Amino acid sequence: MDDPSQASEFESSEVLATFLSSTLLPFDSWRLCSLANTAAPGSFVVDQVGTVGYVAFSGIQVLPMGQLGSSGTGSGDLVPLDATSNSLFPAFKVHGGGEGEEEEETVVMVHWGMLQLFISFFVSTDLQTKIDQLMQQSKSLVITGHSVGATTASLTVLWLLCRLKSTFSSPPVLCITFGSPLLGNESLTNAILRERWGGRFCHIVSNYDIMPRLLFAPLLSVTHQLHFLLQFWHLSMASQTSQCPVLALTEQDINGFFGTILSSVEVTARTEEGSGSGMKSFWPFGSYLFCSEEGAICMDNETCVVKMLHLMLLSGSPSRSIEDHLRYGNYVSKLSFQFLTRRNFMTREISESNYEASVSLALQSSGTHGQEPVSTLAKDCLITARRVGRAPNINSANLAIRLSKIVPFRAEIEWYKACCDKSDDQMGYYDSFKRRGASKRESRVNMNRIKLGSFWDDVIHMLERNELPHDFHRRAKWINASLFYRLLVEPLDIAEYYRLGLHHSKGHYLLHGRERRFEISDRWWREREGADKQETHKRSKFASLTQDSCFWARVEEAWDWLDDVRRETDHGKLEFLLQRIRNFEMYAAKLIETKEVSEDVIAKNSTYSLCIEKWRTLQSSLRQEHQDSSLALN
Repeated sequence: MDDPSQASEFESSEVLATFLSSTLLPFDSWRLCSLANTAAPGSFVVDQVGTVGYVAFSGIQVLPMGQLGSSGTGSGDLVPLDATSNSLFPAFKVHGGGEGEEEEETVVMVHWGMLQLFISFFVSTDLQTKIDQLMQQSKSLVITGHSVGATTASLTVLWLLCRLKSTFSSPPVLCITFGSPLLGNESLTNAILRERWGGRFCHIVSNYDIMPRLLFAPLLSVTHQLHFLLQFWHLSMASQTSQCPVLALTEQDINGFFGTILSSVEVTARTEEGSGSGMKSFWPFGSYLFCSEEGAICMDNETCVVKMLHLMLLSGSPSRSIEDHLRYGNYVSKLSFQFLTRRNFMTREISESNYEASVSLALQSSGTHGQEPVSTLAKDCLITARRVGRAPNINSANLAIRLSKIVPFRAEIEWYKACCDKSDDQMGYYDSFKRRGASKRESRVNMNRIKLGSFWDDVIHMLERNELPHDFHRRAKWINASLFYRLLVEPLDIAEYYRLGLHHSKGHYLLHGRERRFEISDRWWREREGADKQETHKRSKFASLTQDSCFWARVEEAWDWLDDVRRETDHGKLEFLLQRIRNFEMYAAKLIETKEVSEDVIAKNSTYSLCIEKWRTLQSSLRQEHQDSSLALN
């Protein structure tokens, strides 16, 4: 069963949006953000409304080095989250590749200035204490923020979710942001989805607000405009009167700034699924609730979010893109009354199809209805978001059906193993397959081995192409299924590798022959929820399957080392080989002592038994040679 502490309360953006529109959570969140802007600029406020606790970060924040894009390129401000946050986010640790090398594409990165801002709150304020108090007094917790303060809210929630990951009784945590700039790269997005935390984040974005689009652009060319724009926003947020300060930019400056951001968002939106953006560029995460004067729409597919960010800004104007960053109070006050309510379309009637009706309704709510060609593009984006959003779960369900259909292949291999373990030749499962002849039974087993491998290769490829839910590899059903497959079938793959003599041409199996499906299954098992807390129970009998699926590969290596000892003349290299053999002997003895191996390992004529016998003979020979040498010296 999945850990309820890590499962998202909201499995789709539609559910989250419907929930928010039926409550006062967005209204209360914005009220407290406004209070933080005026009463606690550069800080945060806490409050409790009924059973809900709130922490609201002010939008008036000064980042280190003073700018959102201090490097001038936007992406240059991205830094690894795990390496620069003093282990505050253990769920986002880097996972290396199959041979232990760090894979760049998996590095979770966030904006350096925003991370430093969060850390400054974390270490120099009573933020932790306030949150702990609210969690004790509240049934649920909302962390919210406006503008740059919204990124602090997001990082606070990520820190809190990491902290509460193994806690079953913690209150629900939700992050609601207003006009948040982008925070991290696509690896951050994928990591949040793998943890099933996507539904914990709702980013409320107005149609034309330029702030959520800023970090798609290289900001070096607009540093002058950005400086005065941030100053204007900060003064406006802090003002308790209706009179707004004057923006110290010319119309030409504003138009140029708007054009730079718009063109950069367009380039990103044209990139299919973010592959052109790369893991070193900013990327959205969570659900986005787009608000307009006409209503609101919600989506959680990141590619569609980027496209909608572009299309909505395309239908706006330079001045409106600046004003909208300050108008969230207006949008939120209407949200409950506008979200997906029945409307008069004036120029067209609602389609008889519920699906078409919902798409048309969402299109009008987006504020792009009737604005061609933006309207047509927005409609395509909405349809894509809906289709893509359901595809991973459908693919997962279809894979479950395929898994059930290959059970007979697995069962036949299990039957074959049972027969081998009881055979009079006392070779066991591994050696029987390795030394097999051309019998029909063993040919069928080999074919089943290949079919099962093909299935798991398909699973891995689908997961890597983002065709399955991002938390697929954390689901107990698939972790356990891949484990059983690996323990049962990998010994056969090892046997086939050495049977064909591939170790002579390629090298030994562990470094040169192991398939990725086994490496990935291994990683899934090591990283499963609660793996570090797993209690080891003493076995009363041998395991049905050897718990180290690479056991036989280690045996084959040890066998070669024994042969090498006979040929080695260099004393240093000889001692190195002998130490490796001793280490293997201790490793195998421990597995046998704890009964972590199957009975076929200790079969009389198994490769392992013959290897140990060969090692004993070699030890006796070496001792005799040592005695003879000592006598000769004397």
